[in-house]
Amino acid sequence: MGAIVEGRDHIRSTREEDRLVEGAVLQQVLAIHPNPVTVAELVDEIAGKGCDFVQRDAVERAVRGLAGCGLLHLIEALVLPSRAALRFDELLGE
Repeated sequence: MGAIVEGRDHIRSTREEDRLVEGAVLQQVLAIHPNPVTVAELVDEIAGKGCDFVQRDAVERAVRGLAGCGLLHLIEALVLPSRAALRFDELLGE
């Protein structure tokens, strides 16, 4: 339980799936910056319009997790990168 099977030789745990979604969310928010983005827009862009509850919940959990560790700011429905996330993005780009 808690694992996703993708083919016979590949099993990913829930933790690994969460890490992948968090990475996708952070990359998307940084790519869109300085334009603001809502949680609903992130869900549509990452999981696709009309996605199911599990996919939507994964993106929403990722936003909350990244906000909880200080990489994103969640202001009502808006999601913005923190200064730390922006600086890290600058360092990776240099």
